[in-house]
Amino acid sequence: MGRFSKAIAAVKDHTSIHLARRASLADLDVAIVRATSHNEYPANECYIQEILNLTSESPLYVASCVNTISQRLNKTRNWIVALKTLMLVRRLLHEGNPKYESEIFFATRRGTRLLNMSDFRDTLRSNTWDYAAFVRTYSLFLDEELEYKMQGKRRTHSSFADEKDDEDDAETQVVVAPVCQMDIDQLLARNNHLIQLLERFLACRPTGEARSHIMVTVALYPILVQSFQIYYDIKEMMDVLTDRFDDLNIPQSIKVHGIFNRVAKQYNELDMFYDWCKSVAIATTSEFPEIEKISEKKLETMDELIKQKSDGSKQES
Repeated sequence: MGRFSKAIAAVKDHTSIHLARRASLADLDVAIVRATSHNEYPANECYIQEILNLTSESPLYVASCVNTISQRLNKTRNWIVALKTLMLVRRLLHEGNPKYESEIFFATRRGTRLLNMSDFRDTLRSNTWDYAAFVRTYSLFLDEELEYKMQGKRRTHSSFADEKDDEDDAETQVVVAPVCQMDIDQLLARNNHLIQLLERFLACRPTGEARSHIMVTVALYPILVQSFQIYYDIKEMMDVLTDRFDDLNIPQSIKVHGIFNRVAKQYNELDMFYDWCKSVAIATTSEFPEIEKISEKKLETMDELIKQKSDGSKQES
């Protein structure tokens, strides 16, 4: 960013802070502006903690925070501000008041500018396509993650979870059944969600100049670590599906074979993504899981078993 652009950005931040101080919840609004400023460095942790503390108890503050963040995303044409705001959203979803999940989820579904950043462009500077693309894919990952969480809280869509209502807590607590206790439909449903979440993560691999920018690598680290658990969860599901494959009927076997083909490709992409992350030291090598790839031989064996089931079914009829 040139000296003139930096000066303009500083003026914008100063103006936003001045306007925020005149708002009814001034401390919160000022902290949000400061946490999502135009400078090309990660937000000061004290501002994030102030936002988390201010919104920890009050639904009013949560709603106001979401509204301010939405306005920030709706107005900005700067990829730094947009990415910092999304990073703040992630922190709020993971560490903030539980009300944030439903507030952000339903606001996004109403069309509010929060996690629906698919049309985001940085129109203030040239050569920002790679950065804007990362903002778009990052928001899609957060949206998919939130969708996955909310699916588990909906009684009509969470057949693989037992739900308990706590009278002292308006949030529904979800107790997910162990994978080994799930039936085939539950396994397939949950596995599809996890595969889609992994797909969103893979799309977050930065390109061009974005690969070396500090803001991109800092934003990438927490979701990279999160992808490790996604991988382990998918692997656990795939192991159970492998053990049960012989007992599945033909349509179920075909579905599972299709899943294995898709995951095999994802594992190859994931391994390459992890190699790049290691090369630029986004995380230490010891943190990464060892990807157990799905061999072509295993896919061929599954295909052969399906043919045998089909032949056996024809003979019986």
